[in-house]
Amino acid sequence: MSLSAPHQRRSRRLKDFKLTALLDITKAINNNFSTAELLTIYESIVRDKLQIRRLVLYSHDSDGWKRLLFFGKEDAFSGVDVTTHLLPLREITTLDITGNSGNNLQEIVIPVFHKSSPLAYVLIGDLDEAERGMSSAVKHLPFIQTLTNIMMVAIENKRLAKENLKRAAMHRELELAWEVQRMLFPEHLPNNKYIEMDALYLPHQQVGGDYYDFIQINENELAFCVADVSGKGVPAALLMSNFQAYLRILLQHIPSLSDLVIELNTKVNDNAKGEKFITLFIAKYNTVTRTLQYINAGHNPPLLIDADGYNLLTVGCTGLGMLDELIRVKEGIVSVNPDTLLLCYTDGLVEQRNADQQELGLEPVKELLQKNRKASPNKINALLLELLNKHRDEQSYVDDIALVTCKMI
Repeated sequence: MSLSAPHQRRSRRLKDFKLTALLDITKAINNNFSTAELLTIYESIVRDKLQIRRLVLYSHDSDGWKRLLFFGKEDAFSGVDVTTHLLPLREITTLDITGNSGNNLQEIVIPVFHKSSPLAYVLIGDLDEAERGMSSAVKHLPFIQTLTNIMMVAIENKRLAKENLKRAAMHRELELAWEVQRMLFPEHLPNNKYIEMDALYLPHQQVGGDYYDFIQINENELAFCVADVSGKGVPAALLMSNFQAYLRILLQHIPSLSDLVIELNTKVNDNAKGEKFITLFIAKYNTVTRTLQYINAGHNPPLLIDADGYNLLTVGCTGLGMLDELIRVKEGIVSVNPDTLLLCYTDGLVEQRNADQQELGLEPVKELLQKNRKASPNKINALLLELLNKHRDEQSYVDDIALVTCKMI
C-alpha cells in the first residue's frame, strides 16, 4: 500500500530534520564547542523539536557516574541507581522505577556504548504521561541513541584530551622538580688520599624525600649526611629542600653536632607542622686525627667495616620533627682504622621486597660489604644495586633509595 502524500511529506520532513540535527551537532563538535554548548544544542533537539517531556542523561568520567543533563519532574528519576539498574542493560528497553512519592513510573532506557564500554545512559520518562500508554518519542529512540552517541564520544574525547594535557603538565612539573632536586645533591664527592666517596640515589617516584650531602668544613675536616623524609613525592621533596638549605647554613655557624641537630629539629617542626619527620645520620670526619663524630637521629644505622669486623652506628637521638624539643642528644665517636669502609643508606635498600614479599634485610648487605671490603666505593654501590635488583626481580621499588659509601684510606 502506497503512503499518502501528506504522510510522505511528514516522513520527508522528519528525515530532513534528523539529518539537519546530526549536521548541527557535528558542526558544533568540529568547531570545538564546549561541553555546555553541545548539551544546549542536544537539549534543544530532544526537548523542543522532539517534544520529550522528561529526560536525564547519565555520563561516566574519572569520578564515576553523574547526571550530565536533566529536565522534567525531579521525582521522575530519583529512584535510579546507575550501577544497579542501568549497567546490566545493553539494548533500548523500559524500566519500572518507584519515585520518591511512591508512584510507579515506567521509563525508557537508551544505553550508549563506544565499542564495548558504556559511555552514557539516556532515560526518557513520558510513558506515564501518555494517555494511550506510549508517547510519540518511542519512534525516535534509535535517532536519539545515534545523536547521543555522537555527542558523548566528542565529550569523552574532550575529557581525555584535558586529562592528557593535565598529565603532560604534571609530568613537566615533576621533571622540573627533579631537576631542582638534583641540584641539592653535591656535584663532586671527595676522592683523595684520605677518603673516597660515592653516592647513588633512586627515587621511588620522579621526585622523592631521600637526601645525601657532603660539605668540606676546612682543610682537615669534612661533614656528610644521609636523610629520609617520611612520605614520598613532591611534599617530601619540598621539605627536604628546605632541610638541605638550613643544614648547609647552620653547619657553618654551629660547630657542635648536638647543637646543630637540636636547631635542625626546631626548623623541621616549624616547616612540617607535625605532619612529617626526618631521619638523619650526620657525621664529621677529621682526616688528620682519623676521628669520626656522628649523630644518628632515628636513621637506619650505617655499617662501619674494617679488618676487625663491623659496627652499627646507632648513637644519637629520635628523628627530627617527632618531638617539639630534643632533650637528650648523644654523639658517637669512632677512631677510624686505615682501610675502613662506611655504608650509609636509607630504608628503601633493606626494606625492598621480592615476589614472596620478603625484605632484603641487612644480612646480605653485610656479607657483600665484608666480601668486597677492598673494592672502591663506586664498585660497592654497583654491587649493592645488583644485589637489590636481583632480590626484587620484577617488583617495583617500594621506596626511595640513597646510598653513600665511604672508604677511609
